[in-house]
Amino acid sequence: MPTDRTPERKALVRFIEEAIEMGATTVEDVHKSIAQLPVKVLEESDLLRAPAKGVRRIQDHTIGAIYDLLWYIDEQVEILAEELLNHAAKRRGARREAEHHAASSPSLGVV
Repeated sequence: MPTDRTPERKALVRFIEEAIEMGATTVEDVHKSIAQLPVKVLEESDLLRAPAKGVRRIQDHTIGAIYDLLWYIDEQVEILAEELLNHAAKRRGARREAEHHAASSPSLGVV
């Protein structure tokens, strides 16, 4: 993959990366907060405290696995965004080159 990206493209890729990361982090934090509420209630009971701690461990593991997958997807989206931007830049460059070549070629006068 070319590394000669323009500053604008670099900034756009970084913007996309940061937006996805911030959104995923916010959703993860909200999800964890909401999921902990019923477990906290169970942990207040002497009878249910031990089982509730087991539930919390399973819940934390499950939520962690889900967000690990989402972070992986985030990385893949970043790669795809960069590839798409590189492809678009190459196409624009090729089109400009063709237009420049056509403009500098003498007209044959064929109708």
